This record gives sequence, structure tokens and C-alpha cells, in this order.
Amino acid sequence: MSEDIEAKIRRLRELGKASVEPEVPKTAKPPVRKPPKKPRPVGSIRERERRKRILIGASIVILVILIISIGAYIYMENRAAEELTQAKTKKLAEVNAYFKPGSELMNTTFGKNARDELIRKINAAQTVEEVQSIDVKAAYQEAWNQYQAYLEEQKRLEMERQLNQTKKEKISQIEAQFSQLLAMPLPDDLKRKVVDSMNSLEEQVMSATTEQQVNAVNADPYLLELWREYYYYVIDTIPTQNVILERDNVKKIVTKAEAKSVLGGILDYRELIQYKVYKVEFVDIALVLSRDKINGAFLAPGDKIMIFAKNATNAPFKEIVNEGYVELVLLPTQAGTISVNEAQSQTSSSSTTSSTQYTEQHNTQYTPGDTSITNGQAISDIYTNSQTASQSASASYSYTVDLTEILKAIAAGKIQASEDVKEQLRAYGWEIVGLEKESGMLVLDPNTQFLVIVKVPSIFVPDILSNQQYLYIAKVAT
Repeated sequence: MSEDIEAKIRRLRELGKASVEPEVPKTAKPPVRKPPKKPRPVGSIRERERRKRILIGASIVILVILIISIGAYIYMENRAAEELTQAKTKKLAEVNAYFKPGSELMNTTFGKNARDELIRKINAAQTVEEVQSIDVKAAYQEAWNQYQAYLEEQKRLEMERQLNQTKKEKISQIEAQFSQLLAMPLPDDLKRKVVDSMNSLEEQVMSATTEQQVNAVNADPYLLELWREYYYYVIDTIPTQNVILERDNVKKIVTKAEAKSVLGGILDYRELIQYKVYKVEFVDIALVLSRDKINGAFLAPGDKIMIFAKNATNAPFKEIVNEGYVELVLLPTQAGTISVNEAQSQTSSSSTTSSTQYTEQHNTQYTPGDTSITNGQAISDIYTNSQTASQSASASYSYTVDLTEILKAIAAGKIQASEDVKEQLRAYGWEIVGLEKESGMLVLDPNTQFLVIVKVPSIFVPDILSNQQYLYIAKVAT
């Protein structure tokens, strides 16, 4: 039996060596003839039983060890899983602490993407070490930095957009300011200067890097100087020595030097462009006014005058013409009429009065017993007679000499010695106002109408005609 066991052991060893060593082809051997089995003794049976028991015990021990190992492995695995779960839960809580819902960062894709990536890494981790190696703070800081960089970029883009918009508006403003000047009939050299100034300002705007620099570009000084040059050019091109300056519908005749002085003292081009310059062109215009509205009618051809208007009782006087000249003054028909009146009257009266009066009275008295009775009667008559007579007589004579008709008769040649008559009329009618002035006696009524022909610039004519009923003419003292 022991030999069988030893043979089996050798066979097992050979099989083990055969599995390790490469197989070497062997020559076929003749089959070995097994010896006949011998009957087993009793001792071998016992040994076999003992070994069997040993093998069973060893198997039980191995099974127990295996069960314990599996249990320990399962315990360790469960413990590791629990620790991994705890680590993941703690890490997720850290993620939520940094990436709070509703926070500024979580309202952006940067925060959401970073949080989702952290959660994905935490869930995919297989060990606690992997979970602990995930740096939530660094991921949050990186997402925050990306968000801040995004904000800075957006701010930069917004500032750039706003800057470009401000530049565009500034350039439009400059072009609008210069367009009014460019619309004027400028000489070529001044027009080039205007265009160059506008282009220079636009270049300053385009080269600016901040809105403050853009807003600091100011076209006012350039426009003030250019507008002033234009006005000087207009004044110099007018052939007369005087020009008309107009502002707010107020017109004045001034010399060229005075006009330049006025315009040169203005420091804002917006105020400067309110002025207008006109050429002086005189025209004659006839006005019919009462003598109290034309300097008492003491005017003579060539007198320098000013014309004012007052269209209401309490309204202020308004200057219409600051410089004009008298061409002719014609006296009205009231100054060319001589009236003579003569009257006589006589009155006589007479009066006669007579009066007669008659009176009669009777009294009778009775005394019957203790009673006394009186009866009286009175009669009175009055007669009056009066006469009145009056007589009156009157007579009047009047005649009128119409000097206007005399002038017509002289013109028609119907009057003899017409030259003598003209001289007499000149002494009476044409110098009557002068005689008033010399004598200090007012002969004509203040409301007497005079015809005055004045010489004024044509630009004043509309104002004169629109205020014709309210005009006053004043002589400029020299």
C-alpha cells in the first residue's frame, strides 16, 4: 500500500514537472505490466482512516479560515465603502458650501460647470484618497477667477462700446455745429480753415481713449474765432462806410469799426450768431403825423433824426430807426387857411306894472243870556296889471381865404402878380412854424397833421409801416 502511495506521489511530481518544463518528445515505451495487487493489511486501513480524519480536519480548518477571511474581507470592504461614502458626503457638503445656490457665481455658467465637474469627480472616485485629493476651494477660485475675467471683459467691451457711442455722438455734434457755418457763403481760404478745424477736432475725438477725453474736446473756441472772421469778412465786403447790425429784431446803423468792436467783444459763438449784418440802402418814405409827434414840426431838410414807436398808453417806447434824415416837410391845409369873423348885436327892452287893492270887513255880536255869539265877514279884492316889451338885433360877417386854392390859381396862371403872391405866401405859410419858434407862440394846433418825407435804410421800412399810427420822430441834436 505504501508503495502505491509512493508511486502516486512520484506520478504527481512528474505531472507537476511536466506542466512546468516543456514537453520533450519521448520515444514510445513498451507498456509496463502492473504487478498483481496484494491484499491490504489491517494497519494500512487504520492509517488510511487517520489520514482521512486529518484531511477532513484540515478541510474544516481551511473552510473556517476561508469563511473568516471572506467575512473579514466583506467587513473591510463595507468599512471602506462607508468611509468612501462619508468622504464623498463631506466633500459634497464642501462643494455646496462654496457653490451656494442663488449666489452670484452660481447664476453663471462658470459656477454651474465647475460645480457639476466637481460632483462628477466625487461620484467617480473609488477611494477615500481620491475623494480627498479633489480641491474644491481651488476649483471654486478658478471658476471665480474665470467669472471675474468674464466680467472684466464685459466691462471692457461695454466701456469700448460706450466710448465708441460717445465718439459717434461727439462727432455728430461737431459736424452739426460746423454745418451752420459751412452753409454760409464763405471765401475759399476761410472755408478750408473751417474744414481743417472740424477735421482736427474729429481726429482728437477718434484718438481719445476715455470718455473724459472725448468730452474734453470743445469746438466752441474754434467756432467763435471762425464765426468772427466770417462776420469781419461780410463787413469788409460791404461798400458803404456804415452797416446795419440786427439782433432780436432790433436794428442799428453803425460804422464798420463799431460793428467789429461789438462783435469782437462777444465771447460765445452762440451769442455771436444771433447778429445779422446788412448793407445800408437808403429809401425815401412819406409819413403823415401830427406836429407833436415830429419834434414839434421844427424840422428842416437834412436834419438827422431817430424814429420811435409807442403803441399803447403805458407801453414803453421802442426804437424803430436809430439813424435817418429829413428830406422834406410840407405844411397841412390848416396852415394855409385864413379865416376872418365880424359880428354886431343890439338889444332894447321896456316894462310897465300897475296894482289896485280893495278891502271890506263886517262884524255882528249877540248876547242871549250867558252866551255870546259873534258873526263876522271880510271881503278883500286885489287887481294887478303889468306889461313888458323887449327888442334885440344882431348881425355877423365872415370870410375865408383858402391858400391852397390860391396855390392852385397861381399854378393855373389865373392870378395877376403871382410872384408877389408867392412871396406873401412864403412869408405866411412856409415860415409859420419858424415864426412860432421865434416868437414862442403856438399858432397851429398840436394835432395838426404834417407830411414828412424821411430818408431811412430800407430794412427799417417794414417796421415803420407796421407802426405808422404810433410813430414819433426826434431830431438828433448836433
